[in-house]
Amino acid sequence: MSGTWLFRWVLGLRSRRYVLTAGKAGGTLRWMPILPLTSVGRRTGRARTVPLMHLRDGKNSAVTASNRGMKSHPGWYWNLTAHPKVEIRVGAQTMEVLAETAGADANRPFWDRLILRAPFFDEYQKGPARRIPIVLLKPRTAAGRLGV
Repeated sequence: MSGTWLFRWVLGLRSRRYVLTAGKAGGTLRWMPILPLTSVGRRTGRARTVPLMHLRDGKNSAVTASNRGMKSHPGWYWNLTAHPKVEIRVGAQTMEVLAETAGADANRPFWDRLILRAPFFDEYQKGPARRIPIVLLKPRTAAGRLGV
C-alpha cells in the first residue's frame, strides 16, 4: 500500500466524517483544521471535493498547495486557477469563496504561521524546486462581490 494512497484514503474518511457531523468530528488532521473545498475540474468540468488543511485569517481561510512536497502543484490548485469561484465548508456552514494565490509578500506571514502550527510543512518546502503557493479563500457576499 502506497503512503500517498493511504494518506488520501485517511483524509477522505476524515472529510466525510466532517461533513456528516456538520464539523463536530473529523475536523483536524495532524493538529491542523481541515475544510472540504469543492472546485470545478479544469478539464472535466465536474465538481471535485478535496479536504485541505487550512488557517483562518479573519473572515478568510488560507490553504497551501504543498502537494506533500512533490515536484508539481496538486491538481486542485490548477482547478482553482482555471475556476476561482469555489465552495468551502466550515463546520455546518457552506459558503462560496473566491480563491486567490497570495503574492510573495503575503505568502511569507502565512507560511510562518503554518510552520508554527504544523512544522512538517517546512520539510515540504525544502524538497521541490518550486515556490509552494498559499491560496487565500475570500468569502463572497450575497450580491456576488467579495466580502469585506
